[in-house]
Amino acid sequence: MTEGREQRRGTAPERHRGAVTLRRESIPPSTADERLLDSRRRDDWKTKDAWRALRILSEFVEGFDTLADLPPAVSVFGSARSKPDSPECALAADLGAALADAGYAVITGGGPGVMEAANRGATEAGGTSVGLGIELPFEQGINDWVDIGIDFRYFFARKTMFVKYAQAFVVLPGGFGTMDELFEALTLVQTRKVTRFPVVLMGRSYWQGLLDWLRDTMEADGKIGPADLELILVTDDVAEAVRHIVEADAALAAERDGLQQSVVQRLAKETGES
Repeated sequence: MTEGREQRRGTAPERHRGAVTLRRESIPPSTADERLLDSRRRDDWKTKDAWRALRILSEFVEGFDTLADLPPAVSVFGSARSKPDSPECALAADLGAALADAGYAVITGGGPGVMEAANRGATEAGGTSVGLGIELPFEQGINDWVDIGIDFRYFFARKTMFVKYAQAFVVLPGGFGTMDELFEALTLVQTRKVTRFPVVLMGRSYWQGLLDWLRDTMEADGKIGPADLELILVTDDVAEAVRHIVEADAALAAERDGLQQSVVQRLAKETGES
């Protein structure tokens, strides 16, 4: 009896809701995102959705407040399924360390695989390691290499933090979630919702098929322009990836300084004329 209880305790799955931890039978069968987006649940939507808006707002407030003092950062994406001894995890660990050495915090989804490797690389190099977790039916919790961790219920609140607090995205081999983050970043840059936002794909052999399709099908059919593919740097070299980010960051800073100086000069001229 005691042995069975201890076994259940040691292997119990967990789900995190902010400060709340749920285990075993207390874990609900659906996630907050699922309940929000499920159009079949219409019974009391007027009440539930109105109150849910406050919960969504609280996630943004918690994210903004927690990350407000974060140093310049880079968001790193990749598969949670990659094994610790896989080539992409080795690459992610080297990348995390190199970004930390360059003065950047590393932001990941906080999970295992590539995410954990990038967090580990940053932490071992003395950098700041951030994990933005998400409520999932198969959630494993934020990995042990994260210094600052936030658990989100809603994907869109989490995605905002990935973009708002990052100077660049680096994308390693991954699945649907990784593709989602990649194409959202490209769309934001293409539509000028964000500017000068480097997007780096690491692992040429993994990404080459996608790049060929984007060029030979999507661009050839006129669905995107030639300049859109120039938004992406593809490399196997960690040093090249970090250098690209640093140079883009410096160029944007110079552009902002130039704009600020132009405004000061214009105001001085207007003041003198008056």
